[in-house]
This record gives sequence, structure tokens and C-alpha cells, in this order.
Amino acid sequence: MEAPKFLRLDVKRALNRVRAASMPFAWSLNPYRGCGHGCAFCYARGTHEYLGYHADDTFRSRIHVKQELPAVLEAELSARLARAGGDVERMAASLGTVAIGTATDPYQSAEARFGITRRCLEVLVRYGVRFSITTRSPLVLRDLDLLKRARLEGVHVSLHTLDAEIWRAFEPATPPPGVRLRALAQLAEAGLPVSVFVAPVLPYLTDDVASIAAVMQAARAAGAADAMVSPLRLAPEVKPWFFAVLRRAYPAMVARYERLYAGRAYPPRAYAERLHAVEALARRAAGLAPRQVPADAPGDEPAAQTEGARGEPKPAAPGLRCVQLTLPL
Repeated sequence: MEAPKFLRLDVKRALNRVRAASMPFAWSLNPYRGCGHGCAFCYARGTHEYLGYHADDTFRSRIHVKQELPAVLEAELSARLARAGGDVERMAASLGTVAIGTATDPYQSAEARFGITRRCLEVLVRYGVRFSITTRSPLVLRDLDLLKRARLEGVHVSLHTLDAEIWRAFEPATPPPGVRLRALAQLAEAGLPVSVFVAPVLPYLTDDVASIAAVMQAARAAGAADAMVSPLRLAPEVKPWFFAVLRRAYPAMVARYERLYAGRAYPPRAYAERLHAVEALARRAAGLAPRQVPADAPGDEPAAQTEGARGEPKPAAPGLRCVQLTLPL
């Protein structure tokens, strides 16, 4: 596996507007383009085409670092504060929640070297801005000092399986499931709101009650307050790489996936309805409260849109905001 190369990416803006009333946040923030985790199913892989690459392993091996992002974020928030007459509370209230990590993991290995995410958190904390974080990495624990002082909506730990074989096949460069669960436990022990994203659910591999319930139960035992289940999305530009991995690891599954995703990014509505029923049973087994089916449940393309991003509405979870985006910024 080729070692990632890090490239500077100049940015003109830090916060990306999310224009969807169904989303539980108003803005997104992504310190990197590309991700060293290189998950085969990552919907963000296609964004590398905007940089002139193919949607292949280049997404993992060419990481673009937004080195000036903290300074740009500072300037944007300073301008907002001025427009709010210097009233921090008014400015923060008008801004709403910022979601960090909607496109690539803000705590991927590059963060240990460059620290862009931490510097952005320092700015957000200083201005009293509410935010949430989605990650697969225990590196988030490095920033406990900031998170304890922050207006944190939640840390969402992505964990789609406890099966070591499936994990190695589709996300070999990510921290193992057990490491993520221990990180989740430490976040919960620190008094932070944490949840688990059981996403993406892989048809015929991780979509049974036992598999999903096992993740939910382990996460709940570690201190997660809630869980969200999201099906696999395969955009046209992502399909070739995903199918290449699937063909190597689970060749017998290829034909079934080709039928399920023929001419579409999501599996059919009938599959989505079955998955919801499976999720309901898994939530019950894990001792989690049921959630309602979103109005635009996957099976048709979701209606929620951002500037180059789409997502699913949050589940009902009082006190904790959970969302799983399905196309990145």
C-alpha cells in the first residue's frame, strides 16, 4: 500500500452552508480533502475527481491539507461577530451547529501531523460555536481538553461491523473496531455526548439483526447514547473501486450487488424497508428506543441537499444529534 502524500490546498472559505431544513446542522467544516482511511465504500471518494484524480485509491494516497483553514475560520467568525455587534451569544445562535467530518475523517492520520482539526476546534471554542464530530479514529481523545469546554452537540463514532474479516476487507487502514469502542468509552467517561453510526450497512454481509445488534450492544455498553443505521450508497464514480474490492474479498456477492445497485446509488425501497425492520429489532435487542422512518428514507434519492452534499434526516434522539451524510462537501 502506497504511503499517502500530503499536498497543500488553499481555501477561500472555511464553513460550507448546508441548505436543508431536515438536517440538524447549518454548516459543515472539513480540514482535509482525501482520507488516509481509504474505506472502499466511502461516498466521498468521488470528490477527488474535482481535483483532477480518479475515484480510486488516489483518494487515500493523495491527501490535500487545508493548512490555512483555522485562519480562514477565524476571519469568518470574527466578521460574523462584528455583524452581531460583538454579541458572542447572538452570533453563535445565528450560526447554529457546525458538523465536522462530513466528507473525510477530521482525525485521520494526517491530523496527528498537521493538527488542522485541533486548531479549528480552538477557534470554535473561543467563539462559542456549537459543533458535532464524526470520526473512526481514537485520535479524537487527544482533544478532550477542548471538547470538555466546547458547546459539543456530540461525537459520532463510525463503526459498521465487529467482524474482523469484513473490517479488513473494506477498511484496512482504519483503527480496529475494538479500538474505536474503547475510544467511545473514554469519551463517554469524560461526560461527552457520544453515539455510534452503524454505517454503511453492507447488504448480505452486515445487514442481519445479529450483526447490527452486536454493534449497537457493544456501543451502548461503552456508553453510546444512541445509534444510527445507514445503508450503503454507491454513486457511479464510487462503484468501480468498491466492486474491485468486493470482487477480491467476496466474489460470490458481486452478482447480487450488481442486481441490487443496477442503475442506482441506493438499494431499492423494498430493501430500505426491510433494513428498517431489521434496525428496529436490533435496537430492541440493544435496549435502544425505536426511531421513526424518515420521510425520504433511502431507496429513493434523499431530498436533503447542501452545497454539493446530501444527507438523511436525524433520528429522534433527545439531547443528542445524530446524522449520517451520504454525499460529502
